[in-house]
Amino acid sequence: MDQLRPLAEDLIARNVAVIAAVGGNNAALTAKTLTSAIPILFTSGVDPIKAGHVASLNRPEGNVTGVSWFSGELGNKHIELLNELLPQAALIALMVNPNNPEAGFYEKSAQDGVRAFGRRLLVVKAGTRGEIDAAFAMLAAERANAVIIAADPFFPARARQLAVLAARRGIPMIAAVREITAAGGLISYGNSVTDAYRRLGVYAGRILKGAKPSDMPVDRAIKFELVINLGTAKALDIEIPPSVLARADEVIE
Repeated sequence: MDQLRPLAEDLIARNVAVIAAVGGNNAALTAKTLTSAIPILFTSGVDPIKAGHVASLNRPEGNVTGVSWFSGELGNKHIELLNELLPQAALIALMVNPNNPEAGFYEKSAQDGVRAFGRRLLVVKAGTRGEIDAAFAMLAAERANAVIIAADPFFPARARQLAVLAARRGIPMIAAVREITAAGGLISYGNSVTDAYRRLGVYAGRILKGAKPSDMPVDRAIKFELVINLGTAKALDIEIPPSVLARADEVIE
């Protein structure tokens, strides 16, 4: 948050009409501590109340509102998908960014999933490029059958690195965002970021026309996308079940 503070202070000094704080909770929380006058719009992957953005979803009060997609709850769904794709997988790894305060929500959801399906979960932490390399070395040493990349703004920026390492180690990879699957991951399932940002843009437009954040309930991004990379599946010798293919929003050949 210390790195974000100068950026937020600069925007406030410019007296901008609205601050759109995206890419995790820290940006919005930083801006919130610095101004109660300029409207702030956030995107959040966890419960905005628990994150400290608002006291109520329906009546946010103050100068803050935004869009939530509750990505912290996706861990369970990703375990469920892996159960369909790799029913014999005994050890599933979960890669989280230790610098992200939202990581605990995702880990809890994944733990619930492995208990439900009788699997084991190996949590590895990576918050730098070098730590990603070390994490995949650990996955290989532990013979993990698959790896889930937690929903986090850090990982899409390292999509190519993740895909190369997963291919080199022969480890199926599932993520929350399309970018990682497009780079070479096996499958992704999560909220449509495009839809969430479109909703945020609508809110920004309303504020520019005079609306107050306190009168705008926190919106919920409800559009999900399932993306499958068939080229990666072929390379890993994984046959995607027809029931999963039929649900796909996009299939990458």
